[in-house]
Amino acid sequence: MKFNVEGKAFQQSLQAVSKVINAKNTIRILDNFLLSIEGDRLSITGSDSENTLTAFTPVMDVENPGSIAVPAKRLLEITKEIDNQPLTFDINDETLEIDLRFLNGHFKFMGVDASDYPEPRQLNDECRVLSLPAPMVLQGINNTWFAVSTDTARPVMTGIYFDIHEGDVTFVSSDTHKLVKYVNSTKAPEMEASFILPAKTAAIMRGLISKDDADVRITFNAKGGLFEFGDFLLYSVFINGNYPNYNRVIPDNNPFSLVADRASLINALRRVNLFAPKSSNLVVLNLQDDGVTLSAQDLDYGTSAEERLSCEYSGNSMVVGFNGVFMVEILSNMTDETVMLQLSDPARPGIYTGYEPKENETLVTIQMPMQVL
Repeated sequence: MKFNVEGKAFQQSLQAVSKVINAKNTIRILDNFLLSIEGDRLSITGSDSENTLTAFTPVMDVENPGSIAVPAKRLLEITKEIDNQPLTFDINDETLEIDLRFLNGHFKFMGVDASDYPEPRQLNDECRVLSLPAPMVLQGINNTWFAVSTDTARPVMTGIYFDIHEGDVTFVSSDTHKLVKYVNSTKAPEMEASFILPAKTAAIMRGLISKDDADVRITFNAKGGLFEFGDFLLYSVFINGNYPNYNRVIPDNNPFSLVADRASLINALRRVNLFAPKSSNLVVLNLQDDGVTLSAQDLDYGTSAEERLSCEYSGNSMVVGFNGVFMVEILSNMTDETVMLQLSDPARPGIYTGYEPKENETLVTIQMPMQVL
């Protein structure tokens, strides 16, 4: 097998596919990239057995097309050290020796029999197909990824829940301390379905989907799905289980509201957080008609901080506690210049939303309160 490939494009594809390969694999063959020639393009595949990612890049001067597995770490190291220049792969089909030639020299190293690489998972005839605008999927992941749980004792919470309705797609994530619900109706799916996308898969898609991509085509069943976008194919095994009823967690009646400049609130919280107890990160909000006072106190070190922030508050005077680190995380993942925090009681969750409604999308984040001593 022999082919020529543009160096920069090849390296970028390798870097993208390497994101799916685990540092340590129980199956040795998964330490490799699978390189296959299909017509005038090269497919580069990596897998961790649960996720399989394939990138496509053009090739030229193809002779004896075929497939070979190549050690991923070595190939990444080699291409990183070669300047942007044409590369020629000359592979001995019998010995699996690879001769990689570039302008000023060449490398020789061994490949692995491609037949040892796992066959791609096949989706059965019961699959459903859904095409969504790439920006819609990207926004859904961007708005929810940070709240995904890392607690493996509750596997269904360790992914992003895609709740697909006739007129919209709702993206949900929660780590029990906070919950994010993002609804996007840019395109009506015209179907009812749902699945839980693993956090790793979501992170890979977040890094690869471009706003310039037209659509993400999703072919899926109850066990997994194939995502097609740009020059990539990504297969993922879904998380098995029933996602909790997220709407029950969101309080219905929240008569009190705090409206503030998002950047000013983040900066004030960061300063006050420096003096919050490391064990709880408790920040106390004292809400009054003319503004809010943020305070924190670490009794172990005898330190405290207090800062007053001008804002609009409508409701009864209230003292409520929240995890300050989580507050900064929530606000940092919002894009609105002005945000609103809705409250009803110091013991009930606070609800974050943008002050100005957006067309075709709604973002609601709730945060559980903390006891103020």
